[in-house]
Amino acid sequence: MIPRVVVAGTRSGVGKTTIATGLMAALAARGVRTAGFKVGPDFIDPSYHGLACGRPGRNLDAFMSGADLVAPLFRHGSRGAEIAIVEGVMGLFDGAAGRGELASTAHVAKLLDAPVVLVVDASSTGRSIAALVHGFATYDPALRVGGLVLNRVGGDRHEAIAREAIEPIGIPILGVLPRDARVSAPARHLGLVPIAERRERGRAAIASLAALIEDRCDLDAVGGLAATAPDVPGAAWSPVVEPAARRVRVAVARGPAFSFHYAENLELLEAAGAELVDIDPLVDEELPAGTAGLVLAGGFPEVYGEELSANEPLRAAVAAFARDGGAVLAECGGLLYLSRELDGRRMCGVLPARARMTDRLVLGYRQATAATSHPAWPVGTSVRGHEFHYSRLEPEAGKAPAWRLGERREGYVAGGIHAGYLHTHWAATPEVATRFVAGAAKAETRREAALR
Repeated sequence: MIPRVVVAGTRSGVGKTTIATGLMAALAARGVRTAGFKVGPDFIDPSYHGLACGRPGRNLDAFMSGADLVAPLFRHGSRGAEIAIVEGVMGLFDGAAGRGELASTAHVAKLLDAPVVLVVDASSTGRSIAALVHGFATYDPALRVGGLVLNRVGGDRHEAIAREAIEPIGIPILGVLPRDARVSAPARHLGLVPIAERRERGRAAIASLAALIEDRCDLDAVGGLAATAPDVPGAAWSPVVEPAARRVRVAVARGPAFSFHYAENLELLEAAGAELVDIDPLVDEELPAGTAGLVLAGGFPEVYGEELSANEPLRAAVAAFARDGGAVLAECGGLLYLSRELDGRRMCGVLPARARMTDRLVLGYRQATAATSHPAWPVGTSVRGHEFHYSRLEPEAGKAPAWRLGERREGYVAGGIHAGYLHTHWAATPEVATRFVAGAAKAETRREAALR
């Protein structure tokens, strides 16, 4: 494994994304080939990592992929890089609810045998900051907190007080950042605004972050800490699957409204024989010629409901494709797009449900079982996934639901459509890609025969 550090926080909101993305951007600006990762299922932070590093940001989720795949996925995603920065999730020790340390930042750091850079919000604290640092550094003896970054420091005197208090603990302070609203990223109900919605402004923000981190952090010390991570031999995960009998074209919804993609899922589709073609449902008015499969990922269709509704040609094309038995995989935002309407605005209308936004967050890991057979997800298939949404579908599930989540049924299977709220990462179930591509090829063959 290459040199690596995990950037963790004492809690959510302390500035992990600012520090981690800034470190990635500052190192990349120095010409260091840098790989960025995010602990957990989040899609948005990796989009910032990707822009900072110039390569895809990736996830390391010990719940969805399983703990055994964390290190192999890290090796795959860091191939060709000289250093890796892994951004944590929530507080350092917060993981899957009710499952101990599973999927926590600490869990992933130990799986990677990586030192931790702990980000501490120093605002409204004096000498008490030392007790906080001491507690985090000693809570788990198997974890090594190798450095600190103090964020939101009020000034020189505040910094001096914090340094004096922390010095006896023996953990070096690698950076001190002042309060600086200029480098904050805009947020909304699911977290930061995805980079797909603000790419040019995002570049400017990341450049500002890189300059701030270069000025306020000791990058050489961060690199030195990363170099102390021991080599851990092992194989890299690889998107190798048995290809489908026929190569097909798969349209993938992209753009501001549909930006939630795991890189490994797309790599598996290509390995299975899919030619991926991006479409933006906000502006593209037709599916690419020869489309045999359609992937409608998550994102923020609720933010762009008016524009999606106004694009009647594409809505009609998607509806026709679905009615003709085309293979469709839809997750969360894609589910909303396929519904009759979203907050009163007309959508594709291929699912007998209406969607609306609420003020109630549905969030958490899920153990799911395919409730209705579909080429990609045969009935009875088990998978671990994640839900994260404020919307509600009425009714929540069709007569042929996509998933069984304990006693709850969720989503829809209709013809070639598999649609539900569950986000899935296919690293542990790569056969999903082959099954979907094979199903798309069969559906395309049937449509071609019907036209003869």
